[in-house]
This record gives sequence, C-alpha cells and structure tokens, in this order.
Amino acid sequence: MSRDVESNRNVTFDCKYHVVFCPKYRRKVLVEPVESRLKQLLIQKATEIQTEIVEMEIMPDHVHLLIKCDPQYGIHKVVKQLKGHTSRVLRDEFRQLKSRLPSLWTNSYFVATVGTVQLDVIKKYIEEQKSR
Repeated sequence: MSRDVESNRNVTFDCKYHVVFCPKYRRKVLVEPVESRLKQLLIQKATEIQTEIVEMEIMPDHVHLLIKCDPQYGIHKVVKQLKGHTSRVLRDEFRQLKSRLPSLWTNSYFVATVGTVQLDVIKKYIEEQKSR
C-alpha cells in the first residue's frame, strides 16, 4: 500500500482532517448562489495557504470539508483562515447575509483526523451528503 505523503523542510506528513462548520444559528443560507461562491472562495483560500481541499460538500446549514494540511501550520489556523476569509467576502457580496446574521459562522467547528483506512469511507460520506 502506497501512501500519499508530502514534506516540507522539517516534516514528512500525511495529515487529513474531516472538518464541519455551520452558519450562525444553523440558518439555511448556504444555497445558490452563495453555495457556488463559497466553494470558489474555499478553494482559492486553501490554495493561497498551501492547503488542499480533498473533498467538499456544502449543505444549506453546514459545510463538510476533507482537508490535507501541513501539521506545522495546523488545522486550527486553516479553519480560522477559511472561515474568516469566506465570511468577509460573502457578507460583502451577499447583503442578505449581513442583515440576517451578526456573523456568518459560529465560533465552533468539528474536526476529526482521518486515517488512511477511513479515507474512502469519509470521502464517500461527504460525496453522498446531498443525496440524503
């Protein structure tokens, strides 16, 4: 079995995280056209901070991401950057988000590490979110 490992100057790693976060009050605001724009912004910001979004699904009231990131940068920084950037841009572009919510995202989020055995299961779970 080969592993998809990466390395920086100090660490060789294979770190993947299942991350879930929600809009404030779990409001169902992540629908078109907000959904499409959110996907673009997440991919853009992830690339900028040298993080990979392996899988993504946007539900009306929550976001599922499978993220691969450098452990020295840290998943907390990644989530903070993704949520902060998307909140600022989406609230500027979609004024209804500003009027309905004091901030776009809740302060909390769910994160779980994903081992290589679980990877396919988690990917399938995220891919099938819309069909539930």
